[in-house]
Amino acid sequence: MSLGLDDVVAAETVLSHVDGEAGRLIIRGYDLEDLAGRRSFEAVAAILWEGFATEDREETVRAALGTARLAVYEGLEAKLPFTDGLSPVEALRFLLASLPDSAPTPAHVLVTAAMPVFAAAIARRKAGKGPVPPDATRGQAADLLHMLRGSPAPEDHVRALDAYLVTVVDHGLNASTFAARVVAATRAGMVSSVVAGLCALKGPLHGGAPGPVLDMLDGIGPEEAIPGWLAGALDRGERLMGFGHRVYRVRDPRADVLKAVARTLRRGSDRIRFAEKVEAAALDLLAQRKRSRPLQTNVEFYTALVLEALELRRDLFTPVFAIGRVAGWAAHVLEQEAAGRLIRPQSRYVGPMPRQAA
Repeated sequence: MSLGLDDVVAAETVLSHVDGEAGRLIIRGYDLEDLAGRRSFEAVAAILWEGFATEDREETVRAALGTARLAVYEGLEAKLPFTDGLSPVEALRFLLASLPDSAPTPAHVLVTAAMPVFAAAIARRKAGKGPVPPDATRGQAADLLHMLRGSPAPEDHVRALDAYLVTVVDHGLNASTFAARVVAATRAGMVSSVVAGLCALKGPLHGGAPGPVLDMLDGIGPEEAIPGWLAGALDRGERLMGFGHRVYRVRDPRADVLKAVARTLRRGSDRIRFAEKVEAAALDLLAQRKRSRPLQTNVEFYTALVLEALELRRDLFTPVFAIGRVAGWAAHVLEQEAAGRLIRPQSRYVGPMPRQAA
């Protein structure tokens, strides 16, 4: 029996396949490397959603998301004061939960469009600024940056964020996706299912590592301190953030995609060059010290660098991850609803038995 359900098949899906031994991620018939940086977020959402709710296409999805962002924005300012004192993830959870289960907009479009509108408004409120209305003519990545900054973002920033959203759009039956499917199996609806996915994402063991990667880079100090700092961390039994994965036994393919994205944002900054030196030293050290368990760079390492280069605050990293992953959650909800089967696994009782009467 596996307490973490490792190797237990709990669903059949057409949406994504994670091959941990080969280091391969397939998104509905496409290798990730053939999508990220080559297809837009809207195009990949259309690929994931096709055949469940509608015969979606990139142009249809782009227009639908733009219109839905405008609809979600209506009445948002009245809700924002209730998010004061909450973390960005908690505030996002509150605003998502306020969405109606029945609305003119298809539910999978509604939740996907709502994420960037809510996340941007939350970030600006925490900075003492008012929300920026969405622009329905922009793509999801471009409009998110516009709503965060209050002005159009450079094209290289838009391309980088779009590639990031595609990179994290779906990843097999991870904790948040499984949570969304369990709720969807009860026929609770799209909004409740996506809120469940976000609640699972809030936990530090799933989706919460990009910020600590930057904390690690900050803590290392000058370049000459890299080898000693990394060795000291391992000597103390600490984990090197951004290395190792529950499923991948070789390099996480998403890390390679995001490393290429990070290089497009390098410009005159030494931060990414420094991180590349940390990565090289860490991989060499881990190969020496952890020979029985291959530990390669994972998606969190270069996620941290890309999102930092895009001038995002660290407490927004998880909400921005959710902005990409929600399209996958929505697809899994649609697939689970079509299956029509309640998810009801068994447990093994290991507690005391009742005493027999004398």
